Amino acid sequence: MFDLTAFQAIIFDFDGVIAESGDIKTQAFAALYRPYGAAIVAEVVKYHTQNGGLSRYNKFRYFQQQLLNKSPLTPAEEQMLDQRFSELVVEAVIAADAVPGAYELIRQQHSRVPLFVASGTPETELRVIVERRGLTGYFKQVRGAPKLKETLIAEILADHALSPEHVLMIGDAMADYAGAQANGTAFLGRVRPGDSDPFPPGTSVVADFSTLIA
Repeated sequence: MFDLTAFQAIIFDFDGVIAESGDIKTQAFAALYRPYGAAIVAEVVKYHTQNGGLSRYNKFRYFQQQLLNKSPLTPAEEQMLDQRFSELVVEAVIAADAVPGAYELIRQQHSRVPLFVASGTPETELRVIVERRGLTGYFKQVRGAPKLKETLIAEILADHALSPEHVLMIGDAMADYAGAQANGTAFLGRVRPGDSDPFPPGTSVVADFSTLIA
């Protein structure tokens, strides 16, 4: 069993770690790009699933220029895409099931160490979701896009004078793993049952968090 007692703080990703909301985001990207046809939708879904943890803004820009071969998005166009995406996902993410054991783990560890969220979801939207799910009081800080995961982790460490070697990042995507590696924190991967393990060999992973609850 993975031992949490060595860590003095824990940083959680959100989608796929706290809430079972990864598929909701996938369906939203597919819906946004459906007018461009099935081939584009397939590429959109593929890129999204291969780049979990990357903010939607980076994905919008990639799709616009690399898949649609169009001029870069204007700020107004990006804002419109962002608003439409939010309309598709926010209520669904609020209502999504929790990852098994996640809430119990958060409640248990909250009494022991400071907890944080670092997510690719836009920060304002993320805070609304965390609040609506009744979790705000458990986290010292809730951080999200547009900053990259690596930067979010670095700022959490700096803001709270945390030693990286005593901090655990829990994520379900390579962006989470890369952010942990860049900052020198430990990492625990969550791989949903039936999904392929995206992490390098030897990475500690769990299917859910029930085994971590004492």
